[in-house]
Amino acid sequence: MEAFDDLVLTGGDFWWTWVVLPVLALLGIYFTIRTGVVQLRLLPSMFRVLTDKTPKARDGSNQSVSSFQAFTISAASRVGVGNIAGVATAIAIGGPGAVFWMWTMAFVGGASSFIESTLAQLYKHRDADGFRGGPAYYMQRGLGARWMGILFAVILIVCFPFAFSSLQANTIVATITSTVGSDAAWLPWAIGIVVAILTGLIVFGGVRRIAKVTESLVPAMALLYLLLGLLIVGMNITEVPRVLGEIYAGAFGFQQVAGGAIGTIIMQGVKRGMFSNEAGLGSAPNGAASAAVTHPAKQGLVQTLGVYFDTFLVCSITAFIILVSTPDLTGAEGGIGLTFDAVTGELGAWAGIALSLIVFLLAFSSIIGNYYYGESNIEFITESRTALTVYRVLAVVAVLGGSVIATATIWNTADLLMGVMAIVNLIAIGLLSGVAFKLLKNFDEQRKAGKDPVFTRDMLPELRGVEVWEDAESVTGQWTVLPAATDERPAKDRRSS
Repeated sequence: MEAFDDLVLTGGDFWWTWVVLPVLALLGIYFTIRTGVVQLRLLPSMFRVLTDKTPKARDGSNQSVSSFQAFTISAASRVGVGNIAGVATAIAIGGPGAVFWMWTMAFVGGASSFIESTLAQLYKHRDADGFRGGPAYYMQRGLGARWMGILFAVILIVCFPFAFSSLQANTIVATITSTVGSDAAWLPWAIGIVVAILTGLIVFGGVRRIAKVTESLVPAMALLYLLLGLLIVGMNITEVPRVLGEIYAGAFGFQQVAGGAIGTIIMQGVKRGMFSNEAGLGSAPNGAASAAVTHPAKQGLVQTLGVYFDTFLVCSITAFIILVSTPDLTGAEGGIGLTFDAVTGELGAWAGIALSLIVFLLAFSSIIGNYYYGESNIEFITESRTALTVYRVLAVVAVLGGSVIATATIWNTADLLMGVMAIVNLIAIGLLSGVAFKLLKNFDEQRKAGKDPVFTRDMLPELRGVEVWEDAESVTGQWTVLPAATDERPAKDRRSS
């Protein structure tokens, strides 16, 4: 088994380093140029559309989840324990300079996120609960390649709701048992059962219940972590200029670090940025497609903001917590322990409990976000309600199993598979990017004309496979109220009838 683990780990590292990362970076640069640096140019619009009202159905109910709720569903999956442990590992290996390349990857990846999420909105599907979609859907509808969509869907289901969620559950158990200082054999089972029950109560409620949970959970965990980080940075405010200097000096190899070579510094930052914000990997579009918005580009902008939220806010908090409180990284070991030591060293034991709570929120929100990604792809493969129920049960079982059993094999195999999934998605968005460019042009033209952009499929009649976006009424939710029918017969005729 150890030999198999080493083989998978080596293969995964090679695939990510020499295949996924170059393709992701080159496409991100291409998208940045072709969109006119959309990730910076339309930054104000990202915040405006985040608060757009949700279009109504004809009966007065919301058509689906709101733009903000879709943002929190994807953020729930993006923002996880990796934002604490992964950033710490990148800094321990690559030094402060890795943070610069993490930021750079987030900026470049913002364009890729816009493209994939805009496409997910365009090719989304309407069902009883609202909308669903994602890469599998635009592979089938935009490229006419259902086989490609099924391949993507199967890999995502294996990786996110099963493998990654089980590992997030294991992190919850490890954190709680470490905090309470108990090694009782029954404790992991007890924690696992509670987490599994909470997961079941949410996922069996459908996408709207998931959205309700994430729109409360994601802002709460971000605010709590932000306050903790600001408190530590505030206590070490005089260290901030030093830290910023080390980040920029280290980024170009001007400062010696444990990893030594500039290639190590860049690779650690780029990997961390990509693994964390998932821009271009094909996971976040599954959440993006669930929103009811008036133009596909709107949710593309919101998901770009999600990349910034993940990296420039949450990952940066971790980086500054470590760097202001740990001037000397010599011999530092990566992982959550580095962050935990920095927090407790500055604030005391109580902060360890607070960080444990944050880790729980991060891990649990990831479980919920991962589950929804899987649900959307199960429904792409089959409309069977039985299959969906079986999937929900298995997703809950995976959480319970991961609480008591976790192996490096699961993580390494899922990591390799996610690399394959990423390439499948990158091929698709590369081929379909022309469609996204047209949608962005349409959005820009309406915005410059002083309009709130609204898209209907007759605006781009050459597109095929577009199911929704039928007309302005259904898109905006501003339905025409027909006058009540009147009986215009003479009074004597009405009496006789």
